Amino acid sequence: MELLTITPRLHLLDFSIGQAYLWRDEEELTLVDAGWAGSADATTAAIRAAGLDPDLLRRIVLTHCHRDHVGAAQELANRHGAEILAHRLDAPVIRGEAPVPEPDLLEWELPLYEHGLTVPVAPPTRVDREVEDGEELGFGDGAVAVHTPGHTPGSLAVHLPRHGVLFTGDTVASVQGVTFGVFHVDRPLAMESMRRLAKLAPTVLCCGHGAPVTTDTADRLAAAAAADQKGTV
Repeated sequence: MELLTITPRLHLLDFSIGQAYLWRDEEELTLVDAGWAGSADATTAAIRAAGLDPDLLRRIVLTHCHRDHVGAAQELANRHGAEILAHRLDAPVIRGEAPVPEPDLLEWELPLYEHGLTVPVAPPTRVDREVEDGEELGFGDGAVAVHTPGHTPGSLAVHLPRHGVLFTGDTVASVQGVTFGVFHVDRPLAMESMRRLAKLAPTVLCCGHGAPVTTDTADRLAAAAAADQKGTV
């Protein structure tokens, strides 16, 4: 696996189903999501191959409780001394204290969902810091947690306003253009969260699935949210 550069401080780790992002500050690294269980060695190797020190990993921010985002978090955190952050409402699921909430699947989502379940189940994973909407997260010159319920109750986006970067988790996808995500527990609530994210007008969009968006980003996200509001996606 390679660490793919999006901007000089932002990199992508692609796990084929799901992805994680690495943000680089001067003296520390932050992961947004962590990839599959069993992928920690590949992630560490990719960071090192890019000329970065994985022991500078200070935090892992989990956008939600699904296995393709949580799987390697604790192994990476234990190995490199990082703190694990997640929203309060998803934290019990991540810790293994509550079941993963069942999505309200549309018929066309069923085969995609079954494919997603081929990812290894995430082990119970500690959450060192439970965050709420609007909290600063300690990296990226003022990264802010944005609660985006709907995909899961505790889904979380991360906004870096000084850099125009927005990590959406799975509320938004960019697999075939910028679109509403899939596998939501509460679709209307997730749609409302997407519209809230569009108002942030990012210049770089980093979704849980799909290529990062770096051109006409705010307009494309706004158009997707508007189409969603009309019920056309």
